Amino acid sequence: MAATDKRRSSPAAGREAGRPTPSANAVPESEAAFLVQAGVNDMVREALLKVLEARPEEPIDFLAGYFEKLVQSSPEAPSTGPADGGDPQQHLQLRLARALWHLRLAHHSHRTAFTNNVSMAYNLLSAGGRRKKPGVNGKLYTELLKMICQDGGTPEETVLPLLRKVMCRDHEVVLFDIFRYGVLTCLVFLEFLVKADTLYNTLDGGSGAVDKRVCMAVLGTLEDALQASGISVPIRYLEAGSKLRPDCLALAMDKALTERKASIAMKKEEFLQKASTIFVTKVKSID
Repeated sequence: MAATDKRRSSPAAGREAGRPTPSANAVPESEAAFLVQAGVNDMVREALLKVLEARPEEPIDFLAGYFEKLVQSSPEAPSTGPADGGDPQQHLQLRLARALWHLRLAHHSHRTAFTNNVSMAYNLLSAGGRRKKPGVNGKLYTELLKMICQDGGTPEETVLPLLRKVMCRDHEVVLFDIFRYGVLTCLVFLEFLVKADTLYNTLDGGSGAVDKRVCMAVLGTLEDALQASGISVPIRYLEAGSKLRPDCLALAMDKALTERKASIAMKKEEFLQKASTIFVTKVKSID
């Protein structure tokens, strides 16, 4: 009995008793509890899911940017808003930049991930306002759409007809479904123009100009494909374009070249403008 009490009171026994009990994964319980309490596990899990959704070429750079934006968007981050004397316009641009960053995390073809990111952007732009009603105001919404289009390097005159169909008045409250529709339409529009640009480059063979008859035949075939698909969702524009089989395009171009008309060249700018007009014509206005 005395020997037992002696062992219990020894310094070695005290040190053993003071050690945290290892958890099942060999991490001391206090450390594991800290990670859970601080939300680190959920944070890292969410970051890894974002990497899997976006599949970036440089995962490390992607994660660095992700955590940087996460810090900036946290409630504990230093505010630069009007309440603490910051520049209101700078604060607005910062919120828009954060929202745009969220929208870039996943391609719109990854529909679940994209919808989640759109929701995060929407909530970010909804926060911090004085409105009693939830939602993003029309001014922020329209500014975001402009930033999306500018990010693609598309000329303003090409983008403006599309924006007129999907933008809202500054004072209007933009509900989430409208917000998602406008954002998705602009992103698909930019990708549509990229594909049209690639198509033109294939036709010109490096000459810088293509026979106008050929261009009009290709554009006509594209318009027929969009018309026949009965498009009601923006993403289906690209799906309809993928239905343009090489044999259909070849037949249309051969038929155009057999017409006895003077050969006039069409430059890429005109081709892309006509392609954008086809797209915008099919877009459903939110009014």
